[in-house]
Amino acid sequence: MKKMPKWADVVLIPLISLLLAAFFSGLVIWAIGENPIEALQIMIKGATGSTYAWGYTLYYATNFIFTGLAVSVAFHARLFNIGGEGQAMLGGLGVALACLFIPWPHWGLALVGASIGGALFGVAWAIVPAFLQAKRGSHIVITTIMFNFMAAALLNYLLIGLLKPKGSMDVATAKFPEATHLPNIHEILGVVGIPFSKATPANISLLIGMAACVALWALIWHTRLGYEIRSFGRSEPAAKYAGINRTKIIIVAMMISGGLAGMMAVNNVMGEAERLVLNAVEGAGFIGIAVALMGRSHPFGVFLAAILFGFLYQGGAELAFATSIPREMIVVIQSLVILFTGAFDNMVRAPVEKLFMKFQRPSQSALVE
Repeated sequence: MKKMPKWADVVLIPLISLLLAAFFSGLVIWAIGENPIEALQIMIKGATGSTYAWGYTLYYATNFIFTGLAVSVAFHARLFNIGGEGQAMLGGLGVALACLFIPWPHWGLALVGASIGGALFGVAWAIVPAFLQAKRGSHIVITTIMFNFMAAALLNYLLIGLLKPKGSMDVATAKFPEATHLPNIHEILGVVGIPFSKATPANISLLIGMAACVALWALIWHTRLGYEIRSFGRSEPAAKYAGINRTKIIIVAMMISGGLAGMMAVNNVMGEAERLVLNAVEGAGFIGIAVALMGRSHPFGVFLAAILFGFLYQGGAELAFATSIPREMIVVIQSLVILFTGAFDNMVRAPVEKLFMKFQRPSQSALVE
């Protein structure tokens, strides 16, 4: 029996799930006495109606690209990394230390150093749960959740103590030196004569995130390591029979995952705040799970899903500002998107597969029989 076309699995099913989520979101908005059509128009205008709006949409999307890719790598090895939040927090610490204590002469060198610092600290926070899973059988979900709380406690301790500037009342580090400040999208597009708003936090990290999508695609589908990760994720007994080392795959997959999560800090810590603040991650590590689910753990799908969630974040902020709809309603909409693209995936998939099988021509062998 032939399977459903790949394009239907990657594009059609998520699109139907998204439309269902939009429909039920509209019902919720209508139930609280607001016009869902007007709400949608406000969200679209607020997220895409100007270069200022696009700047914030792309800024949020950049965070979700890194965390979505981080979760995707673990998914391919059948590992549920819920520790992206903590790994991104510690990545922020690595970025801050690199920017504050190394005298960089130029932002380009600072970007490389901060990226390495963020990735290494993210790896450090992911490798212990990976080792416990590989060697001791401790479930990766439990250990990564615990490490999220530990990361928050450690960061809080450092920001109110060792890293807090004298005389400052903020729970944050000092401002990074000017040489570490990254160019924003306005400056980058200005080189080729494309006008863009100056007053947005979108920066060169977006290009790094896009490059990470391409690099991860090449790694997962065009290298031996990627093949081993996918094989292990599909069937651990078969992978073991083929000589694939279980411990190696678990630890390496989680190291890559933690490194990508840690690199998110380049965008929000180095590129936007230009200092490390206590709540810099703002839940992006958990949103990465939804982004990976909606993107089917494919880097291109993750990129599109990250843009969608960036749209929801920015459009939702404008919706809360322009109407009486509370900001929490956006969390409800995001939850519905996650619900239909994740938990209710089979509810959409089963009838679509059945429809494709019904209209599919029988194979030549079937006709001969």
